[in-house]
Amino acid sequence: MSEQVPRPLCIGLLVNPLAGLGGAVALKGSDGADTVAEALSRGAVPQAGPRAVRALAALRDSGVPVRLLTWGGEMGERWAAEAGVPAQVLGQPSSPSTPPDTREAVRTLAAEGIDVLLFAGGDGTARDVYDTLGTGLPVLGIPAGCKMHSGVYAVNPEAAGSLLGALVRGELVGLTDGEVRDIDEQAFRDGIVRARYYGTLRVPDNSRLLQQVKCGGRETEDMQVTELAAWMAGQLEPDTWYLMGSGSTVAEVMTQLGLPNTLLGVDVVRNGERVAADVTATEILALIGDAPARAVITVIGGQGHLFGRGNQQFSPAVIRRLGRDHFHVLATRLKLASLRGRPLQVDTGDAALDRALAGWMPVVSGYEDQVLYPVGAEP
Repeated sequence: MSEQVPRPLCIGLLVNPLAGLGGAVALKGSDGADTVAEALSRGAVPQAGPRAVRALAALRDSGVPVRLLTWGGEMGERWAAEAGVPAQVLGQPSSPSTPPDTREAVRTLAAEGIDVLLFAGGDGTARDVYDTLGTGLPVLGIPAGCKMHSGVYAVNPEAAGSLLGALVRGELVGLTDGEVRDIDEQAFRDGIVRARYYGTLRVPDNSRLLQQVKCGGRETEDMQVTELAAWMAGQLEPDTWYLMGSGSTVAEVMTQLGLPNTLLGVDVVRNGERVAADVTATEILALIGDAPARAVITVIGGQGHLFGRGNQQFSPAVIRRLGRDHFHVLATRLKLASLRGRPLQVDTGDAALDRALAGWMPVVSGYEDQVLYPVGAEP
């Protein structure tokens, strides 16, 4: 009797083509038709589809056989074709696509008997998946939104492809409950983080390749943050543009400088004055030109991301313009310890740039205190 060959892993692919549109243009989200229209009017370029291509290419290059089911047009069909992965199309979305399209696609893909749902989007997309699917099937998110507080995403698109490749090869990949969270975007734009827990989805269990749930700082960090912020404030050089990133640690630097701050945006400081507030990627490049420029950024607690989570104003063009050595990274030793040895993550949307940013980077961790900490690249 011949040995029975197991069927290929059946993957359902779903792309929210509007996810993350508002990031680089300082809208801090893409929920709602008005926000999408405003983002496009500001020159936003969709990123979810190309990021899905990167994940599928990593899976394709692993050489393992899969069966791919997807939705039509920008919700999957186009990107599977660009990645060179044959796909069966089960339905067509409206144009532009809407959350009901996402939910219909999830229902249809699940009914077709997929083994795992691979989706590209942000926390809003994760909510739609959770509302439709619950914990019935394993899912894996390709990070493509602005905020992504949920613990259902790979650390970058290539990591998503690697995780699926491991499953197909028969490696022992466990499953865990990944939290689905989302925030009030309007409050977020006003500088208030109001996150809500929605539930859990079953996701592959890999602490190296899977993004952790974003967590806030602890009260014991307050003094360390104040001390490192005071030291950083004293290091700013004259006649140099400083891009002050988002987050409470950088906000404390602005407090030490006696300047107002956009907590969840990027402000520009020069010669002790805030010369621009809540700028977009395009505005940054126009403002700094060829003059000396640096950036002050922090690490997202729990996740460890430097780029690609809520600070898409630092676009690949902006990062390349400044150069790797012109970023001041701020994180207390407690925040770094919370990563439990995982490297800092970069997910700029440009795989070559992510690789170039990898290596060891100095991190300001206190007053006159710096540590060398590794920055990861794609697996």
